[in-house]
Amino acid sequence: MPRPSLLEQHPAPPQLPEVVRRLRERYLPDPPLPERSAEPLDGLIETILSQQNLGVITRRQFAGLKAVYRTWESALLDGPDGIETALRAVGGGLIRIKADRIWNVLHMLQEERGLLSLQDTKVMDDAQVRALLEGLPGVGPKTASCVLLFDLARPAMPVDTHIERISRRLELVPAKWNAVNIERWYEQVLPRTWTERYTFHVSTIRHGQQVCRSQRPRCAGCLLQDLCPSAGIFLSGEQTAEADPSGQQAKKSRPRTVEAAITADRQS
Repeated sequence: MPRPSLLEQHPAPPQLPEVVRRLRERYLPDPPLPERSAEPLDGLIETILSQQNLGVITRRQFAGLKAVYRTWESALLDGPDGIETALRAVGGGLIRIKADRIWNVLHMLQEERGLLSLQDTKVMDDAQVRALLEGLPGVGPKTASCVLLFDLARPAMPVDTHIERISRRLELVPAKWNAVNIERWYEQVLPRTWTERYTFHVSTIRHGQQVCRSQRPRCAGCLLQDLCPSAGIFLSGEQTAEADPSGQQAKKSRPRTVEAAITADRQS
């Protein structure tokens, strides 16, 4: 008997369209037009650099590599030690690991495809591109999805730590699911258009950075507070800490139902 799909295991909750709408209207009401990179290999290497990294450091490291290496062939010839030296000159974390990953990707592309380019992925279908990318060393589903979404303008749905955290706090997905399952679930429940998925991806990350932070989320001013089962827990904890310095917390209350919240919001 075939195993049920993630959507069959966990149907899309009724609040999902409202969550999508509010995030879009707050953070990205006018999304850009889709645009493909001139060389998707650049995007792949920049995405590898972005792993466990701040955006400003990622951009600095990528610019540092491009300043040292006019072509990726020269980076391949310089070896992982040379790539590490180039990255170390501009700073950042996990430099040796990322140097090894970048060199290994370049080496495999050269060995198996005979060229250091991914321009031909523009004419491949999504499944072919994903298979190619995930077959490279150090490239997992999230990295492949980022290249598909940002460099090839395909309707992929990368799930980063912000999206994973927010999805769990809103109880859109089961708490036990990992990022790979969450991404596969979103692939089934979100409209399969680049604009819809790009907008949800970017707006949810911005919400995670600005409001629904890992530590001390700003639930009091959150546009999703009435839809979030976790908000009552965090707010109750804040109020209890203020009223009771001893640290003993009262019983946490849950907010009103999602259906009632959606109805009230649309009527306001």
